[in-house]
Amino acid sequence: MTRQSVNPQSLAATAQQHGKRGLPPVHDWNPAFCGDIDIHIKRDGSWDYMGTPISRESMVRLFSTILRRDPDDAYYLVTPVEKVRIRVDDVPFIITGFEVTGSGEKQQLVMTTNVSDEVVLNTENPLRIEQTSNGENLPYINVRDRLDARLHRNVFYQLVEMAEEQQLQDKTLLGIYSGGQFHSLGELP
Repeated sequence: MTRQSVNPQSLAATAQQHGKRGLPPVHDWNPAFCGDIDIHIKRDGSWDYMGTPISRESMVRLFSTILRRDPDDAYYLVTPVEKVRIRVDDVPFIITGFEVTGSGEKQQLVMTTNVSDEVVLNTENPLRIEQTSNGENLPYINVRDRLDARLHRNVFYQLVEMAEEQQLQDKTLLGIYSGGQFHSLGELP
């Protein structure tokens, strides 16, 4: 991996300029690759720079707005003039809470990430369960573009508490409705 001297403050300044107008159009920007920067998003959703936690939530939020996952499955912080690769242990975001509006099959769940993004659980952003190599089932949802969030264990348990059963052929699924769709949390034995 190439390491180049990239100034995190310049990345933050670009993100801040665009943050006032919503999310910047990182998918439209195609600057040259500038190398790797020692920013690391840990499995718990915390961000480090050069091994030191980034404790300013506003800085993490700014960086999250210029985050992009490219077809090579690597994660980059992208501005109109810089593209630097960062490390991500699992996914860049954690779902830390949700709000429910409506009820029954017409309810909607609005999920909130650790960086304050909100996403409606629906057909465009469905809940999916992935099995890890050690057999653990983990719940994920797409937040935007190719950026995913993993549901925090407490959030998943809250969903299980409000879940209902649905019969599908010879299977009984436990799940929730949101955005006009039944989202399976798993199969019952």
